[in-house]
Amino acid sequence: MTAVKVDIWSDVACPWCFVGKRRFEKAVADFVDAGGQVDVEYHSYELSPGTPAEVEGHHADHLAQHLGRSVAEARQMLAQMTELAATEGLSYDYDALQSTNTRLAHQALHLAKAHGLQAELKERLLAAYFEQGRHVGRVEDLADVAAEIGLDRDEVVAALTDGTYAADVDADIAQAVAYGIGGVPFYVFDGRFGVSGAQSPEVFRSALDKATEVPA
Repeated sequence: MTAVKVDIWSDVACPWCFVGKRRFEKAVADFVDAGGQVDVEYHSYELSPGTPAEVEGHHADHLAQHLGRSVAEARQMLAQMTELAATEGLSYDYDALQSTNTRLAHQALHLAKAHGLQAELKERLLAAYFEQGRHVGRVEDLADVAAEIGLDRDEVVAALTDGTYAADVDADIAQAVAYGIGGVPFYVFDGRFGVSGAQSPEVFRSALDKATEVPA
């Protein structure tokens, strides 16, 4: 069976993207058990491109300002998100989370893709940001994380410093605009149809099955 190609637009700082990743992985595991094959590629999307690399204060303060809500409302939203993430086996720690701009992280993911390690770095960056309170918006910190999954640390520093993959990030974002993507996660199956949001494993499995059907 030809592998189903799934292109996923997401952001490292998107809580639903991590939840969606877990749900999608369940669908993929079931699909593979049934004899299917899946080829996944991640693409860049910046939910808050205006966020500075260094953000002071609790994440709730930043979220409240970004959404135009009160800090109390933002804290309630984070608490609800933490509970929901826990149902997928994720341990979000918003007290430790360091808000930052994710553009450099996206560049690092393109470097990882060039070395066949994109999936590994995507997982590690999401865990670093949401569960471990690590900074994912600085060159040196990103190089540390990338080295943990087998990338050459010096190469990562050089690529991020020089902006080697900046154009690739821009191309991903331009494609998202062309597709009409207004939020993430967003999944495109074999370039034929899309699924928006952190859907249930059943919805993702249905989409994988649909992608194997021969177009009329």
